[in-house]
Amino acid sequence: MSRRSRVDLHAPHDRYDEVADASAALVINSYSSSFGLASRLLGEPVRSHVRNIYALVRVADEIVDAPRPGQGTDDRHVALDRLESETNDALESGSSSNLVVHAFARSARRVGVDTSLTAPFFSSMRMDLTLQTHDEKTLAEYIYGSAEVVGLMCLRAFVADEPRADQRYDELSRGAQHLGAAFQKVNFLRDFGTDSGDLGRRYLVGLDPTQPSAVAWTRWLNEIDGDLAIAAATIRELPRSSRIAVCVAHDLFAELNARLRATPASMAARHRVRVPTATKTRIAATAVLRRGQPRASVSEGVSA
Repeated sequence: MSRRSRVDLHAPHDRYDEVADASAALVINSYSSSFGLASRLLGEPVRSHVRNIYALVRVADEIVDAPRPGQGTDDRHVALDRLESETNDALESGSSSNLVVHAFARSARRVGVDTSLTAPFFSSMRMDLTLQTHDEKTLAEYIYGSAEVVGLMCLRAFVADEPRADQRYDELSRGAQHLGAAFQKVNFLRDFGTDSGDLGRRYLVGLDPTQPSAVAWTRWLNEIDGDLAIAAATIRELPRSSRIAVCVAHDLFAELNARLRATPASMAARHRVRVPTATKTRIAATAVLRRGQPRASVSEGVSA
């Protein structure tokens, strides 16, 4: 076979697809060390699909939370509407001139993600521009759109190549939603001082950032532990290509929740609780050794 015939095996658009995937990976690696660590343990093509999903989520989040100088709420509404419109068009056509949207749409069409999941996501992003204090109803709606549907998008990627993919998706959806909810609630607790101060938002019902109640703090920690426990049962049923990576993410957030439990609410409002890099590495190594079996107890205390 001549050199020319070998080159002709690749369609002209393949390079653009590759650059789009690389752009999505760059977004994730630049913004999330924990997710970057876990995603590297995913098998391909699942790894690329999940990175492409998270990159779109990250871009939308940046529109809402990191406005450019002089960019007001109305401007961010327009930018978010434009991003959703581009996403919907790309879901229909399979391509976009926006690299991150292009990467997302290619993966979404491949694994079965559609507007039934993207519409609630963008709806929750808009809530961040209009709603400052949540009640139980609006918080449940927000968590579903901002976190649970992201877990469901990833689940679509996990089971896409499984026999009976739709049935497997239905069987595992509850655990995926609870894991996404746990991630979001942990981040609420880690950031509740910043959210209420810099961004003027109060997500956690019953938790006053100016005088945080130990009872309310513990209630949220216990709720997260319950979410993580439900998710753990689902992780054991995931395909091998995703089980260890999801286990690592689960255990990292279990560790964060344990550290939050060991931190008074008043202190957590001033100092963001983190997991040291060495501990993250140990958690990942342990998950690999356990072959993706999640940590038995999510409240076993802070690791050394």
